[in-house]
This record gives sequence, C-alpha cells and structure tokens, in this order.
Amino acid sequence: MNKAELVRELEKRLGSRKAASDALEAVLDTIVREVTKGGKVGITGFGTFDRVERAARTGRNPRSGASVRIPKSKAPRFRAGASFKSYVKKPSTLPKAAPAVQRASAGTATTATTAAKKTAAKKATATKTAAKKATTAKKATTTKKATTAKKATATKAAAKKTATKATAKKATATKAAAKKAPAKKTATKATAAKKSTAKKTTAKKATAKKATRR
Repeated sequence: MNKAELVRELEKRLGSRKAASDALEAVLDTIVREVTKGGKVGITGFGTFDRVERAARTGRNPRSGASVRIPKSKAPRFRAGASFKSYVKKPSTLPKAAPAVQRASAGTATTATTAAKKTAAKKATATKTAAKKATTAKKATTTKKATTAKKATATKAAAKKTATKATAKKATATKAAAKKAPAKKTATKATAAKKSTAKKTTAKKATAKKATRR
C-alpha cells in the first residue's frame, strides 16, 4: 500500500479525500519534525518513533575486506508497540468492528486512570503544602506584629516614666529654689539691720566727741 492507496482508505472512513489527505500530511509532518529535533512520538497501541545516533566507527568493505571509516550518523527508528506485534503475530486476534489502535489502547485505560489519580493526588498534596506554608507565614507575621506592638507599648511606658521623673525633678528643684529665696531675703534684711545699727553707733560717737571738745 502506497501513500495514495492509504489516502483512499482514509477517504472511505472520513468521507472526504481532501480531509483524508490533510490528516495524513499533518500526522506525518508532525512525526518528522519531532523526530528531527531529537524528540520521540509514541502512539499507544501502534508504536514509537524516535532518533538513533550512532558514533563514528570502523567498518569493513564486504567485497574487498578493506577497513572503512564510518562517520557518526543520525537515523530515524520505529519500534512497534506490544499490541501491534501481537496482531502481526496472530492476525486472527485483529478486531474487525473497531479500529485496531482504539481497541489496543482500551487496555491501557486503567493505567491512564491510575496515572490521572496519581497526578490529582500530587496536586492535592502540593495544594495542602502551599496552604500550610501560607498558614505558617500568617502566624509568623501575626507573632511579629504582636512582638512589635509589645515593644512599642514598653517604649511608651518607659518614655512616660522618664517624663514623670523629669517632672518630679523639676518640681523638687522649683521647691528648693523657693526655699532658698526667703533665706536670701532674711540674710539681706539682717545685713541691712547691722549696717543701720553701725551707722547709728558711729553717729553717737561723733556727737559725744563734739560735746567733749566744747
């Protein structure tokens, strides 16, 4: 079966020659481009397309027996799937009512379901972990805020105490100044009285001297 015959077979199933040709071209182009990049294309129930890289080696010419240097190379490779191999080995097992690849891939539904469950479990675990981290971060933030608030309160209390002590010191200093002021006034009065008495005594002595001279 060549490409044209393959397109005709696809046309019978798809109902349009253009659709069959476009579908085949798209599939082949995708496989070629992916394998050329070094990737791998696996079709469940059919097989796997990939690239093989061979290192440089020394070979022999089968005719002359001479040694020949073979450079490194890259080549495409197709490995048939287990279902494909089993159908080729026992053609009687090939289903007639449904496409062979679909029937073959049906056996892998359980595996796909298991993989989906595992993926969902991983996502759930990741979500729980993220939630735990978020909760821990919130708790840490709350603790920091509480500690900061306590420190601020303690600082304010200390400032109030300092202000109270300063006010008390000022009041004490004011009282002491008030006490000193009357004492100074008393001393001033006493000094004035002494001076006045001394003046009076001097005046009496002067009067007595005058009387004596007469």
